[in-house]
Amino acid sequence: ALNSKLFLTEGDNPVFVDEGFILMDSLVSWCTKHKLYVIIDMHGAPGGQTGANIDDSPNDLPELFMDLKNQDRLVDLWVRIAARYKNNPTVAAYDLLNEPLPVNTGSADKYKHLLVPLYQRLIREIRKVDPKHMITLEGFDWSNDWSLFDKPLADNVFYQFHYYCWGRPDQLNDISQFLKKREELNTPVWVGETGEKGNTIYWATTQYFEANNIGFSFWPWKKMDTQNTPYSIKKPLYWDLIAEYTRGGPKPDPKLAEETFNQFLENIKLDQCQYFEDVCNAIMTRIPGKIQAENYGHEGFMISYYVKDTSFRSAFYRKNEPVNIVLDSEDEKVFWSEQSIILKDKEWVIYTFNNRKKGGYQVDLSAAVLSKDAVIDVTINGNNVAKKIEGGTLAKHPVGYFTLPAGTNKIQVRVRSGSLKLDYLDLYH
Repeated sequence: ALNSKLFLTEGDNPVFVDEGFILMDSLVSWCTKHKLYVIIDMHGAPGGQTGANIDDSPNDLPELFMDLKNQDRLVDLWVRIAARYKNNPTVAAYDLLNEPLPVNTGSADKYKHLLVPLYQRLIREIRKVDPKHMITLEGFDWSNDWSLFDKPLADNVFYQFHYYCWGRPDQLNDISQFLKKREELNTPVWVGETGEKGNTIYWATTQYFEANNIGFSFWPWKKMDTQNTPYSIKKPLYWDLIAEYTRGGPKPDPKLAEETFNQFLENIKLDQCQYFEDVCNAIMTRIPGKIQAENYGHEGFMISYYVKDTSFRSAFYRKNEPVNIVLDSEDEKVFWSEQSIILKDKEWVIYTFNNRKKGGYQVDLSAAVLSKDAVIDVTINGNNVAKKIEGGTLAKHPVGYFTLPAGTNKIQVRVRSGSLKLDYLDLYH
């Protein structure tokens, strides 16, 4: 994610700054060493493309679209970047603008008619120096309104949306509009950002994207003082004073500010960060960890699930499917999903998960019966265990110990008799 201010001086006669390019070269070299691809993302364009805090716009306005000089600077910067990496196979694509022109600020209504012409100009100039690399384009309104993309803008281009379930966790946002546009344009689509929630949503979105042949990038990999990212950066002691100043608070003592930023530079080193294995496992849909009941597969009826009443539609989460998903909590402050599914006699669901290496796992499940009792069959890779469930309150029930191979595994939960509420499965060493 680039900030143009690292590459161009500000003012009426901007010049290129070597420091930004040296830093980017270093990053690309790291990725080459570790066999990672790089998509270069213009997160902060000259003047600002969004007019919000994410683009470092000087006046919280999308001045990229208000002043042609800023567009000229953006074109010059992208041409310089493309010329630098035109023969570098580590660089996969150029992301021309991050999340341009939101609707809620009024910017989209004023300037969205300028977006496609700017994209066309950028593509035309980039192709003069680099005819090979892919280019990815984002719609307006946080990348997700693709109404301007009524025809392909060029060859070797893919389109991008960002996927955050910002509402209550009982809503898994529909992506059918993007799948439809993929067919109309006959071009790949990609999720450039997803994350900022919890493990239930992470697991679900990975399944959702992979079932629809969509790649994605988790955002962000590291974040300060959090538990829902793969790595958490320890917050420096006086960081809150710095943050308060950015919101109009008192100016911190210069020496204190310098010490705080020096501590921040130490804390962001990966070996100084706290690692959350459960978050990574959820993103990769792998064990050990919990598989929430509502995260059964996305391959459809008779493949990922069977229910008797196919006309039924869930009120929550996966609203286009007939599996009955219910809320265990209606507390709007609950940050990640508190949901279960209802399974009746002979109904079943299948979960797919990954295992990094062959080994033994204890399998438990959390369930409550809705009849006098219930008997279920739990089948993992063809190995079946019958289990009687009693008790009308959600509780954890041991199923058994299984040796699981490395790679992809499947587990089916089928109700042999009775009915129950299934909350989650837990697979652990």
